[in-house]
Amino acid sequence: MKNSNQIVRIKWNKLSLQWKLTTVFVFTSVIMLIVNFIMYFNMNQMMGKIDEVYISNINLNKLSDSLNDLQNSMTDYLNTKSSDAIDSYYRNEQKYRELLDKLNTNITDNEMLLMEKNIKNMSESYLDTAFDTIQAKRGRNVEKYKDKYEVAKTAFQDINAFIYSLNNEQFKYNSVSYQLMLNTLRYMEIISTSILIIIAVINIGLIILLTRSITKPLNNLAKVANEVSKGKLYIDPLKVESEDEVGVVSNAFNKMVLNIRVYIEQIRDNMEKERVLKEKELRMEGHLKDARLKYLQAQINPHFLFNTLNAGAQLAMMEGADKTCLFIEHMAEFFRYNMNKMDQFVTIADEVRLVESYIYILNVRFSGDINFEREIDETLLNTQIPAMVLQPIVENSVNYGIRGINWDGIIKISLYRGENDICLGITDNGIGIEQDKIEQILAGQKIDTDLPYNSNGVGLVNVISRLKLYFNREDVLEIKSEGKDKGTEVIIHIPAYHGEVANV
Repeated sequence: MKNSNQIVRIKWNKLSLQWKLTTVFVFTSVIMLIVNFIMYFNMNQMMGKIDEVYISNINLNKLSDSLNDLQNSMTDYLNTKSSDAIDSYYRNEQKYRELLDKLNTNITDNEMLLMEKNIKNMSESYLDTAFDTIQAKRGRNVEKYKDKYEVAKTAFQDINAFIYSLNNEQFKYNSVSYQLMLNTLRYMEIISTSILIIIAVINIGLIILLTRSITKPLNNLAKVANEVSKGKLYIDPLKVESEDEVGVVSNAFNKMVLNIRVYIEQIRDNMEKERVLKEKELRMEGHLKDARLKYLQAQINPHFLFNTLNAGAQLAMMEGADKTCLFIEHMAEFFRYNMNKMDQFVTIADEVRLVESYIYILNVRFSGDINFEREIDETLLNTQIPAMVLQPIVENSVNYGIRGINWDGIIKISLYRGENDICLGITDNGIGIEQDKIEQILAGQKIDTDLPYNSNGVGLVNVISRLKLYFNREDVLEIKSEGKDKGTEVIIHIPAYHGEVANV
């Protein structure tokens, strides 16, 4: 017996949750259906018997009413001798005979059945007498129909008395039977109700057991999941007692927690390794940036300073103090900017003013050979860029673009908003630059046009390097030249988001 119970339990545990619910539902539904069918069948039988209890009284009442109708129609015909009265008599006679056919005619010792037989016999005699009365009336035999009528009337009264007596006896008997059936019906109702209550209790018990078998592991799963959500991964695994959907989910949860533990350990190891590497990388990057900035700052060539001071001295000798003062102011502003803002962010407006001072100094030195033009969107002048990026490009355009040409040299500064960035362009109408040299400059290779001769020493390669460092992107500068004597255009691409922040 114990082994069979274990087998049943194992089979039950292997059932899926859907089949468990279906089994319980079908089992309870079948029981309820059987009980309801039995109750319905018994109730119908009892109700049929109860309905039959008073049928005999109803029939006797109908018989008495029909007899009265027959007697009244006969009396009416005797008084009026109308066709309607005789038709009514025949209809009532037919109806009365049909009711008489339902009475007992067999020999029996049952008193009530004997009374029915007597009523039928008396009624047959009464009907014959009534018929003779009607015929005597139709034959205008006054004396005969009066005698027959009196006999029929007496028979009518006797029959009514018998019907009344039989009706009373039947009512007494039926009342006792009705009470017995009613008591039986009550007992059946009590029994049926008790059975329903028992079945309901059994169903509730089954539902509770099934629900507990489902909710208990789910509650355990929810508790453990809540602990895991708080970061407590090192807990005892769930006990899985079934192989249904809940059991599958519990097993999967146990595996998930175990995998999370392993994964977290791996992440910790990787994070520790990554932290060590990151520290080394940050130290190396910091040293590299510091070295680059120091290197770039150290590239400033003092040769340009001496040339400009020499030009200022010559101008002081040749002209009055006003021009000399203006020249010295531009020169002082130029070198002060170079020395103080080499490692800072500045606005484009500052850089443009520096270029204006630089062009002024060059025009003083070289007798106004350089024409300077501006095409600037004033709303973008507050955009921030690294210091000392615009003047070196202009210097490169002067030294290697327009110097030595046979036409008037032009340097143009453009500032406008591009599709995805802010563009700062420096254009000259000089001798241009070959495409292979453009590629070398953009690749960071020093060439003749980037040598620090007779300049401040900050060439294109230097500018490109600093722009890449500051903006942390590669596509910061673009060089265009259509060919020999077609001039050169250098475009600095400033990230749009950087410009928007700077203009707030």
